[in-house]
Amino acid sequence: MAFNDLLLQVGGAGRFQQIQVTLVVLPLLLMASHNTLQNFTAAVPTHHCRPPADTNLSKDGELDAWLPRDRQGRPESCLRFTSPQRGLPFPNGTETNGTGATEPCTHGWIYDNSTFPSTIVMEWDLVCSRRALRQLAQSLYMVGVLLGAMIFGHLADRLGRRKVLILNYLQTAVSGTCTAFAPSFPVYCAFRLLSGMSLAGISLNCMTLNVEWMPIHTRACVGTLIGYVYSLGQFLLAGVAYAVPHWRYLQLLVSVPFFAFFIYSWFFIESARWYSSSGRLDLTLKALQRVAWINGKREEGASLSMEVLRASLQKELTLGKGQASAMELLRCPALRRLFLCLSMLWFATSFAYYGLVMDLQGFGVSIYLIQVIFGAVDLPAKLVGFLVINSMGRRPAQMASLLLAGICILINGVVPQDQSIVRTSLAVLGKGCLAASFNCIFLYTGELYPTVIRQTGLGMGSTLARVGSIVSPLVSMAAEIYPSVPLFIYGAVPVAASAATVFLPETLGQPLPDTVQDVENRRRGKRRQQRQERKQMVPLQASAQAKDGL
Repeated sequence: MAFNDLLLQVGGAGRFQQIQVTLVVLPLLLMASHNTLQNFTAAVPTHHCRPPADTNLSKDGELDAWLPRDRQGRPESCLRFTSPQRGLPFPNGTETNGTGATEPCTHGWIYDNSTFPSTIVMEWDLVCSRRALRQLAQSLYMVGVLLGAMIFGHLADRLGRRKVLILNYLQTAVSGTCTAFAPSFPVYCAFRLLSGMSLAGISLNCMTLNVEWMPIHTRACVGTLIGYVYSLGQFLLAGVAYAVPHWRYLQLLVSVPFFAFFIYSWFFIESARWYSSSGRLDLTLKALQRVAWINGKREEGASLSMEVLRASLQKELTLGKGQASAMELLRCPALRRLFLCLSMLWFATSFAYYGLVMDLQGFGVSIYLIQVIFGAVDLPAKLVGFLVINSMGRRPAQMASLLLAGICILINGVVPQDQSIVRTSLAVLGKGCLAASFNCIFLYTGELYPTVIRQTGLGMGSTLARVGSIVSPLVSMAAEIYPSVPLFIYGAVPVAASAATVFLPETLGQPLPDTVQDVENRRRGKRRQQRQERKQMVPLQASAQAKDGL
């Protein structure tokens, strides 16, 4: 595997890598906004039934005469009196205002627009009997992410990383802009699904294209940078949503920049590693020479030739001419082990992450501040994760982050409800560990799978993560049995999944595998090393026994 030597020859982490990495990760700032956009565009304001059209609302007490009260003395959100109930209200305000019959809100609702002047909930009345439609929109977005991970992960291995990224940028720009002008709720959901598909492709190909152009010693830095950019995107969303509270303008603001990303993405250079694994040596040479020229290594680039590449990449050319299919993940024993173990890690991380985020809604502060807190938690967690990844390795970092997150959630399940500070602290620590786990799993998966099937493997991993995010809300219904049951499930899954890392090899300081044969050789080499260590131990044990006998 001499590709890393070729990268170092043409400049290593030079000017080209710095420019392309920056341009590729920049869209991730807005990708974070799209993922949690419905926290703001689908916010549910305080609302109550609208009286009949002929009601004189300017008359004192006329509106109150139509609105029954709940036990806290607040107007009911989904009921109104069939006829106005005038008269003295109950002094304690804890019972319904009158004894008249009630009915659903047949004339619509009146919304409090002091915080959110316009949301999809207000525009299409997604409240009361239609409140499930609000969750349907987000679920369809996650279905789009799932489909995009499967489709674009496979296409990137077939067509290349650059082409798929260009398509994804255009699809996100068009579908996101059309969402802002959606005339109806079904049209809105359809375009949100398309946005989810393309954003999944951007997430996968961003990591892969950057990692494949970077030398071994810089890959962890790139993975951590991507994680931090995503976290900064959460801060950006809080500020943008506060400045632009109207949902259509906010949707447009986070979508239009993807047209600019689409334009400059044509200047990206396709992964030379992907070219070589596809057997396209002429394009590999052109890409490496172009990078050498940008990095100021013209002489080194000129010294490269078809003969040099054939000698350096002989194994890749002989073993990697054909692209591996997705079935290879199950057919090949070495890939099957990777696929099963990584699937558990992806599912557990996403499952616990979204379950924990749902449990963090009780902060009792502004929704904008909550968004900032969610982003702030990730920053120190990802820094610690980066240090562990670079010093101890990917496998310990992955195991520790999942195990610690699961333990925090499990402890939260037994802490009394009135211990809000302790529960919140444990929840924040658990979320930070899961954010570090996400950061590690992206890098770890890209380093474990060979180039010929790397995007397909990442796509399948992301698919399992989306399944986890879809299943997670269903588990919360177990709270009807016992309030802490969901937390026990959310905590047990990552603890159990952390054991899967024992069966995965360490990739710290190791070159990226290009072919399925490289993965097989790595597995056989590990076994051979273990056998040699056992053989070396036998003479030592015999010598020790002989000394004991003397």
